[in-house]
Amino acid sequence: MYDICIIGAGWAGYSAAIKAKELGLSVCLVEQAAIGGTCLNRGCIPTKVMVNAAKILSQIKKSSQFGIETNAAKINFEKVLQRKQATIEKLRSGMQFQLKTKGIDFVQGRAKIVSLDEISVDSKNIKTKYIIIATGSKPLELPFLKFNQRNIISSDEILDLKFVPESLLIVGGGVIGCEFANIFSSLGTKVAIVEIMEHILPNEDKDVAKKLEVIFKKRGIKILTKTDAKTVPLDKFEKVLVCVGRSANIDVEDLAKIGIKNESKGILVNEFLQTNIPNIYAVGDCIGGHQLAHVAAYEGQIASENISGKKLSVDYSAVPNCIFTDPEIASVGLSEELTKTKGIAYQFAKFDFLSSGMAHILDETDGFIKIIFESNSQEIIGASIIGPKATELIAILALAISSKLKISHIHDTIFAHPTISEGIGEAARSIYSM
Repeated sequence: MYDICIIGAGWAGYSAAIKAKELGLSVCLVEQAAIGGTCLNRGCIPTKVMVNAAKILSQIKKSSQFGIETNAAKINFEKVLQRKQATIEKLRSGMQFQLKTKGIDFVQGRAKIVSLDEISVDSKNIKTKYIIIATGSKPLELPFLKFNQRNIISSDEILDLKFVPESLLIVGGGVIGCEFANIFSSLGTKVAIVEIMEHILPNEDKDVAKKLEVIFKKRGIKILTKTDAKTVPLDKFEKVLVCVGRSANIDVEDLAKIGIKNESKGILVNEFLQTNIPNIYAVGDCIGGHQLAHVAAYEGQIASENISGKKLSVDYSAVPNCIFTDPEIASVGLSEELTKTKGIAYQFAKFDFLSSGMAHILDETDGFIKIIFESNSQEIIGASIIGPKATELIAILALAISSKLKISHIHDTIFAHPTISEGIGEAARSIYSM
């Protein structure tokens, strides 16, 4: 009998398994498809390989200012796909090596929970004291836009395209939609985004969303906000990418048989990531909430800690959100709009990358840093960045929020020059020079 059996070897399940083993527990990790889940195989990693290829192409096209002749610069899409696959396979091998060296049993097959202390994988039954469900999520369909693997495709299938489409309609202007708009417009595709909300990236700071919209439009990306996809003629586009969110990848019938409660967004858990059945936990995308790989990993680790005897509750107050467009976008904590909604008295500090020496050196001056802090306590409660290295910079502000730092702590910190990160210090100093 195992101490823990984990169903799903994505970032949540894998991280739970590694942590459990470090805590001295016996672990069985079950996966019906490839190790690594959505993040490694159909999400974070393959898309970022494509993002990087698009960025390199963009940089080459800019190189004429240094006297480099690059008029004929174009991308070999087949090579990009080969690079994508090679990266995935290398990381998969690394994960499998880690499981093997740590002594974690990895079982390939479809798992079903038979009882509170037993799961079946195909014809094999496995006894366990605790179960962690980490089955991830899948792309959400629209009733009038069903995936057909031909012209109407999901974020999974677009990664399998063997060619760059001439035209692409993206239904949904959220994180996934904007990342793919950035990738394919850079590769020469005519891209249009249709978003039913007031602006693209509806969950991000409005100033950030507006800035990206201006940048995208300058590049020829057509953006239709406050528009229902039903009103857009689909036949004008070679491919239609539907990315309106993701749904929990759970078998509701199987859960009901053993009494696990769930709702539309996913499996119900408490602050300790326990389901209503004490020895069964659930983590990652299958519980809804923050559908991010780094949050999934965090939840997996917390669940294993709690099974080992601790009583740790999850804390989502400083979760960084990263969007790999060009320029990059990142945020953490409260946006200005959410701060207003909560009725918090606040101020904000801002720095424009036009004033950054390193941004000029990199020729990436579009964007800004915006830090939200409480008026009375001066404690930092949120931040948004659009610009160079935003997805790296946000870690500084995530640490500031989790450590309950005040804006004065940033002001008093010495940042190296010339760097992109010194913009954070400049933002803080701006409020003292008003």
